[in-house]
This record gives sequence, C-alpha cells and structure tokens, in this order.
Amino acid sequence: MLIDYHTHHVRCGHAIGQLEEYVLKGIEMGLTQLGLSDHMPLIHVDPATYYPEMAMPMDELPRYVEECLTLKERYKEQIDIRLGIEGDYIEGYEAEIEHIITSYPWDYVIGSVHFLGEWDISDYRQTHNWEGQDILTVYERYYDAVKKATATGFYDIMGHIDVIKRFGYRPEVDRIQEVEALENLALTAVSRSGMVMELNASGLSKACEEMFPSKRMVTEAFKLGIPVTVGSDAHDPLRLGEYLDQARALLWDVGYRQLSVFEKRKRSEVPFEI
Repeated sequence: MLIDYHTHHVRCGHAIGQLEEYVLKGIEMGLTQLGLSDHMPLIHVDPATYYPEMAMPMDELPRYVEECLTLKERYKEQIDIRLGIEGDYIEGYEAEIEHIITSYPWDYVIGSVHFLGEWDISDYRQTHNWEGQDILTVYERYYDAVKKATATGFYDIMGHIDVIKRFGYRPEVDRIQEVEALENLALTAVSRSGMVMELNASGLSKACEEMFPSKRMVTEAFKLGIPVTVGSDAHDPLRLGEYLDQARALLWDVGYRQLSVFEKRKRSEVPFEI
C-alpha cells in the first residue's frame, strides 16, 4: 500500500503543477492513494498586502474542491484520490476555520501551525523575524498553538508537528531537555485528541535536515499509541513521494506496521512494508 497524503499545487501560489499532473505522476509511481491537500485560504491577514503567493484565494476554494472531485471520478480505476486540505490553526479565528472545514466534503483535514500572529514561521522570506528573539520562547509559543489546535476537534491529522525547526533555529544545547518537554506535551495533546500524526518527509531537504517530526518524537508517538500517516509535502509533481521510502523505514524501525488513511473524515488502518 503506497500513499502520499500531503501535496500542494499551483493554486497556492508557491507550488507548481496542476492537480491532474500530480494524479498522473501518482499513477506512474504506483501510488494506491493520493491525497490532494492544498493550503486553506488566508483568513487573518489581507492577501492583497501580505506576502504574495501564500495560499489560494478564497474564491478558488470551491473550484479546487470541484476539480479534485472531477479527477477522483475520472481516474477512479487507476488511483484512489482523497480530497484534503491543510487547514492552518490561527488562534482567534476558530469560527472562520470551522466554516471552511464544514462547508466541503473533505476526506481529511490536516491541521498545521504555520503562523504565530502574522509571522509565518515556515516562510523563508520571514526568517528575519527570528532576529532578537529568545528561541525557546518562540518554541513555547509554537507548541502552545499546536496544543490549542488539537483541542479544537477540527482536524484529522496533525501536520509536520515540529516544523518550527525548519530553518535550523534551535535553542542552545543546554536547553534541549526543555524543548523535548514541549514536544512531549504536544504529542500528549495529539494522543488525547484522537488525531493522527503525520510523518512529513520534506524536512530532509530543509535546513533542519531531518523529517517532521524527528525520530525521537516518532518513537514517543509510538509509545503513546498515536496513529501515523505519511506525506511528501510535494510542491512539484516531480517530487511526489520524495523521501517516503525513508519515512516508511523510520516508522518500521520504531515499530509501526500500519498507516492511517481517511475517507469522508473516517479513519482506517492499512498495512505497509519497506
């Protein structure tokens, strides 16, 4: 069973490739299931004045859903398409997020924290915001938002749970235990929520040079009984499935033997091999 549950497409502005290109690439690769999961439109900043090319415009959202469903039907004999969205958690905008999530027939919703206020901590154009910051304090803010996201009940999957490390900003070595305590509290929150955790392989190509989350966190998640799924976070059809062989190998080494998949917001488990 080969799956990839995290992909982005030209609509979001910072990816390339039409949805159908991802579908055709998935068929070529022999994927069993392909999750289409573009970014939720921006809701807490003005797209006209914020950084460009962050997410699809709000008026594109129904077109995105319609196209995904059309492709699902067109290629149903060759690949199983699942309709997803990566929905940012933004404190104070819960009503707007819930409206987007409840208005469409999603198979699954990835909950991700990208924003601390108006700072997108995953955007390379905004790394200057780290200047003058106490790094551990930023980590505390980030993991607090992760815990709040898990408590909403909006999401099926916790996406790239430790993406805060993306650009290599980490607290000093003598504060590692404090960071691990924050990570463990976030994992406990995921466990209590009943959510699935994503192993996002894209971190291997980033400055942090390890997957999201780290093997240590994956091991802790296994101990807590947290189900997992996998995603490449591809922003180019040619990178679909990238590093997922390494992701499956890591999961296998830790002890996982099943991956979570979703249909109409209902979770089931499928076996995987390495």
